[in-house]
Amino acid sequence: MKVQFTETVLRDANQSLIATRMPFSAFEPILETIGRAGYYSVECWGGATFDSCLRYLNEDPWVRLRKIKEKLPHTKLQMLLRGQNILGYKHYPDDIVRKFVQYSVGNGIDILRIFDALNDLRNIEVAVDETKKRGAHASGTICYTTSPVHTLEKYQQLAKQLESMGVDSICVKDMAGIMGPQEAYDLVKAIKETVSLPVILHTHCTTGFGPLTCLKAVEAGADVIDTAISCFSGGTSQPPTETLVYAFEQLGYEHSIDTKVLKEINDFFKPLKEKYLADGLLLPKVLGTDTDALTYQVPGGMLSNLLAQLKNQNALDKFEAVLQEVPAVRKDLGYPPLVTPMSQMVGVQATTNVLLGERYKSIGKEVQSYVRGEYGTPPASIDPALQKQVLGEEQPFTGRFADTLPDGFETAKAEIGDLAECDEDVLSYAAFPAIAEKFFQHRREQENNCAHYTIIELDD
Repeated sequence: MKVQFTETVLRDANQSLIATRMPFSAFEPILETIGRAGYYSVECWGGATFDSCLRYLNEDPWVRLRKIKEKLPHTKLQMLLRGQNILGYKHYPDDIVRKFVQYSVGNGIDILRIFDALNDLRNIEVAVDETKKRGAHASGTICYTTSPVHTLEKYQQLAKQLESMGVDSICVKDMAGIMGPQEAYDLVKAIKETVSLPVILHTHCTTGFGPLTCLKAVEAGADVIDTAISCFSGGTSQPPTETLVYAFEQLGYEHSIDTKVLKEINDFFKPLKEKYLADGLLLPKVLGTDTDALTYQVPGGMLSNLLAQLKNQNALDKFEAVLQEVPAVRKDLGYPPLVTPMSQMVGVQATTNVLLGERYKSIGKEVQSYVRGEYGTPPASIDPALQKQVLGEEQPFTGRFADTLPDGFETAKAEIGDLAECDEDVLSYAAFPAIAEKFFQHRREQENNCAHYTIIELDD
């Protein structure tokens, strides 16, 4: 049997350990070497990278993607797409979702890993459909979590629905590293018995389970596992690539990885890790093992951001209290999986509850939208008292919320006007209006630099 590897150092490892603050210039010199390693794919875009490029790194995320593709022309580039949320934190109209997928593929993405935070598959159907239309690989995703309502049978049903939707593979996304080795074996085995698609496992090392979970998943038939080059692995990141390549080789599995190239890649990233440690961007806390995460289930990317936010507010002493409040808020909201945007919503609400010293004294607008049903169907019932506090006597919306949204691309194009120099700019603005507009204004002040790259013209 052959096991394949997706390298995450350019996206999720970066996001989980240093809150996605690695600029393109930092990793550009190693890209061609990464292309020689023999990876199944390289995850390099989506997730929080888009927001972070515009907000913190002063980079155009579309230009970043094209530059990566130029250096990795023969490697499958992979992105994480939040279904109807695209790369933001709310639902976007179908026309914007379709254009975003269209331009993602046109600018270099080969594999789109598409998920919905609630596993409400109505919220990924448009993105999957457009991915298939554009000739790219649609990896339908199941967000793994544990609760009284998340059962093996429920996950099997989701896998069957994804197969019926026409996805090319199924990814089990364990965003908080809470899946134990036996759970991984049982779940992958059940999915492989239910569908005839490749199965991919994504997990984290937050609780220490990561390598064991990958091992048992592959034993059960998983085809691809997500790993991070060793110096950016562990803690809230993924298991180490080199270690698992070596382990599976010993166990008699075939692979396509060149281990000598892996050493070159790791040697390149080692000084970067030291730099981020020295700068305080990489906090030692995210490098350790925290078995309490089995209770609070906060994913790696959210954990590093949560620490950064509390540090900025001089409230790091409240960290443990916030973590204890997270599962209580999650239960009140009907046990949503803690993946973006739900992880942010639950994490921010838990932080607010702790810092204000009173639960739900202030309720975030995103949580209110969620309670109204705008994000989809919760896995379980929302706490009646919380629902009444938000809705009064009103009933929550039960349809597909995107069906209520008018087309948005032309509206966004008109709003941003000539600050947008190409359709990609319009999509950036549609996803993050204030942040993108600020970026465009800064770009205009510096230079009119849209002319230095080729605008991708795509057929409708």
